[in-house]
Amino acid sequence: MAGLENGEQPRHAGTAAAARPAPSACSGEERALGALGTLGDPTVDEVVLPSRPESAGAARRLAHSVVVWQWGLSPHLAEDVVLLVSELVGNAVRHTGARTFGLRMHCRRGRLRVELRDPSRGLPCLMPVREMDVSGRGLFLVDTLSDRWGVDLRPLGKTTWFEMRTAER
Repeated sequence: MAGLENGEQPRHAGTAAAARPAPSACSGEERALGALGTLGDPTVDEVVLPSRPESAGAARRLAHSVVVWQWGLSPHLAEDVVLLVSELVGNAVRHTGARTFGLRMHCRRGRLRVELRDPSRGLPCLMPVREMDVSGRGLFLVDTLSDRWGVDLRPLGKTTWFEMRTAER
């Protein structure tokens, strides 16, 4: 499972000066703050994105920014969160027929939770995955890498979510 490995410390924005990029380069923290400033902060309010394939990149940038720069968690954990966000967005774009979807993120008591809301009430289905399959692995990855996941039906759609421990796994 993903998470903080033995002795691994969360990466924080304040790193050694020698590790910082040249002033002309855009640092990871600056890109993170730019994504949050442009698209919104999914820890404060739902960020609504258009249901298009390119929105997966925006959702990944937001997720990475929140996990690493706001919450100060492990880059390794951020990689897993970003992958799972990408899978949920891909499912929403391909299977819901929606024009938009919403992203929310929470971190409380050693757990993070990511929620993706869409207006479809069609339930995602965890399918068996074979070695040579080239698609259909999204929920398999969510099921494998997260500690819990599920779907909450709403009067007008659903919220698909996953949770991961933020402490050492």
